[in-house]
Amino acid sequence: MISEKIIILNKNGLHALPASRFVKLAEKFKSDVTLMKDGIEVSGKSIMGILTLACERGSEVVLTCKGEDEKKAMAALKKILEEQD
Repeated sequence: MISEKIIILNKNGLHALPASRFVKLAEKFKSDVTLMKDGIEVSGKSIMGILTLACERGSEVVLTCKGEDEKKAMAALKKILEEQD
């Protein structure tokens, strides 16, 4: 299992479009993926879960990946969270 604190850099935060891209990518990995913000943890494979976190620009989240492809999952998913688009 690997976890990393990540700051949301997108000017609109983790809104519907990047959240959707995040979930679609997370679903391609065998590893369990979770996001945690302010003590609330949700599945990284649940669009509704991610949107309930209300991650604005500058929010700190903890991304956790656990499984056989956890390193690949972490690297790919981290890129979406740190996009500045």
